[in-house]
Amino acid sequence: MNTDLLAQELERDEGKKNMLYRDSLGIWSIGIGRNLQDRGLSDDEILYLLKNDMNIVFAALDTSLPWWRAMTENRQRALANMCFNLGINRLLGFKNTLLSMSQGDYAAAAAGMLASRWATQVGDRAKRLAAMMEQG
Repeated sequence: MNTDLLAQELERDEGKKNMLYRDSLGIWSIGIGRNLQDRGLSDDEILYLLKNDMNIVFAALDTSLPWWRAMTENRQRALANMCFNLGINRLLGFKNTLLSMSQGDYAAAAAGMLASRWATQVGDRAKRLAAMMEQG
């Protein structure tokens, strides 16, 4: 079977949507007719999406905070985790915390992380990431 031709036909008939949408029956779908309600995502698809999202986070951090790569791996992971959760634009709102990180004052950075509204929203995640930031 010519699967490339089938893919073209399905794209024509189903449509192609990059964002979540409701199909003609009101079922949440994405892509080319992927029924998320009944089919969802496989583990491989979830990991594929995660890897793409992590690469987007790394690129955003490289562009906006190029000094982040000089931190220890644990600190890099803590910052990447925050960026994944918040998005780069909201992360950049942590001006004093990021300044402390860039200057190597990780105790102040951790304190800033914990003093934020974000910390009250994510609870233990913030405590864990602040400890990673402070201890390196």
